[in-house]
Amino acid sequence: MPLTITPIYAGLLGVLYVLLSLWVVKVRVRQRIGSGDKGDPVMQNAMRTHANFAEYAPFALILIASGELQGMPPLATHLLGAGLLLARIMHMLGMGRMPHTPALRGGGAALTFVILLLAALANLGHALF
Repeated sequence: MPLTITPIYAGLLGVLYVLLSLWVVKVRVRQRIGSGDKGDPVMQNAMRTHANFAEYAPFALILIASGELQGMPPLATHLLGAGLLLARIMHMLGMGRMPHTPALRGGGAALTFVILLLAALANLGHALF
């Protein structure tokens, strides 16, 4: 069974990752920091926002793709993919600002955890039952 839904969300999240990467480059140029963070809180924030995306999005996509390969209903696959996209946008907007916007950052993190948990449970359910 080929993947037909997960690649949509992987592509959209990939575009978002490139945008985050370009934002980090922009901060580097503006703050005049060639590598590392040089103790600059603006640079640290940009780097952590980018890194947080890189830490969570790939694993969630793997779980969603695995569920789709196991025959997860298309609606469930779309809900998980769209939920992950929304969660990562919320988190990015909430953490990317200084000061942070706690409702967006926290809401995005919480929704990311819910998506991860639901996708993990869906995989276990398909694999075990």
